[in-house]
Amino acid sequence: MHAYLGAIWNCRFFWLSLVKMDLRSRYRGSMLGIFWSLLHPIAMTAILCVVFSCAFGQDLRSYAPFVFTGLTFWGFFGATLVQGCLCFFQGESYIRQHPAPMAIYPLRTVLGAAFHFSVGLGLAIVIGLLAGPDLDRNPSATRLHQLLALPSLLPTCLLLLLFGWSLSILTGLLNVRFRDTRYLVEIGLQGLFYLTPVMYRIDAFKDKHRLTLLLQCNPLVPFLDLIREPILLGRIPSVTTYALATAVVLLLGATAAAALWIEERRLIFHL
Repeated sequence: MHAYLGAIWNCRFFWLSLVKMDLRSRYRGSMLGIFWSLLHPIAMTAILCVVFSCAFGQDLRSYAPFVFTGLTFWGFFGATLVQGCLCFFQGESYIRQHPAPMAIYPLRTVLGAAFHFSVGLGLAIVIGLLAGPDLDRNPSATRLHQLLALPSLLPTCLLLLLFGWSLSILTGLLNVRFRDTRYLVEIGLQGLFYLTPVMYRIDAFKDKHRLTLLLQCNPLVPFLDLIREPILLGRIPSVTTYALATAVVLLLGATAAAALWIEERRLIFHL
């Protein structure tokens, strides 16, 4: 494993060049450029805020940052899954000519998604600071607490990078073997969106114990908490939250490493 990671690092200029090429080609000729990556979460936040504020009486000051942070995470998660399905096909010409570790092609995908996530996260931090902490859930919090809690996002981003890399490896390998994987993933994402507290809070269903338990078992919840608590509540996430997210990353990473070890040498024959 150490030698394999070393080989990935040794060809870092290659996969970094691929990431830069992807970003340039995506925004070439665009007037808004990188701001297109913010348009979808901003528009969805505005729509959901209008609907939920009118129908359910949500306070926009706390609800808008809540939804925007959720949509920012969901954009990263969805990109690593859907675009991860195509990572090996996009790198097919390089795979046939250059004997580099196969893991760099999913890494290329997740780094591109991480770039857009970082842009969205920066805006989420600005919105959270302008709105101030959610005093209903953390009455003693101030903007100073928010600023002091923001460094906790650094290990969170590292966990998300490893999480997305593992997802891209698994979906990429599955799509090479089963070409319908991408379409199944897109359908599954639509259902999973409503089972993930992106636009609602789990405690809104406190009277429905079974549904609450189901939502709490969602492995994406710890990652949402790691992002939201520093920005929205002005506090560092608990050790339990970090432990749950780390456990998910370790389990998924071990599965992805095992699958890649089995399939890497045979992958070229299925492209």
